[in-house]
Amino acid sequence: MELITTEIDMQPSKWGKAIDEEVKYKGSLVFKSFLAGMGFGALLMFILLIPQKVQAFDENGEAVCLAKNIYFEAGNQPLAGKVAVAQVVINRMEHASYPKDICGVVYQAKWRTNWKGEDVPVRHQCQFSWFCDGKSDEPLDTDTFFESYTIAQDVIMGKYPDITEGATHYHSIMVDPYWSDSLNETVQITDHIFYR
Repeated sequence: MELITTEIDMQPSKWGKAIDEEVKYKGSLVFKSFLAGMGFGALLMFILLIPQKVQAFDENGEAVCLAKNIYFEAGNQPLAGKVAVAQVVINRMEHASYPKDICGVVYQAKWRTNWKGEDVPVRHQCQFSWFCDGKSDEPLDTDTFFESYTIAQDVIMGKYPDITEGATHYHSIMVDPYWSDSLNETVQITDHIFYR
């Protein structure tokens, strides 16, 4: 197999070789400047398109918030207990007195600024006690959290009916909170009594 090549016969211009070299050099500088300008323009456009406030995005955020609430509030209960706790969050979300998103409901609390300048929930001033009890909010039992996450997704998708009969509150059978007399009891499911 024979490779065919063609040479272009470059004739020097009438101005001479030195000028030809200078034109070639300046032409490459112009091209390099053009590329640098295009790169700068693309970078500037990218910066201008970034929103003023950058926020983290997690497409499963609502399910994770609900799963944590299920895990910490009813992780040791059967399916009905877990679904009921999740349903209270959904019912609150649909009520005018509460935030309109799952994470807002789960993390609703009285807040303060600590000595590090960070906003933290005031201890025992949360809607759900696990969030401000001073303990870690990271699930340790992977299997229970995975089950809680699956239930959270199912509740969000509407797989289960509201077995709490519209409850927006609940408490453990081990306590008698001050607010329980001001609400109507709807049902008791395992270790929790539900109210609306």
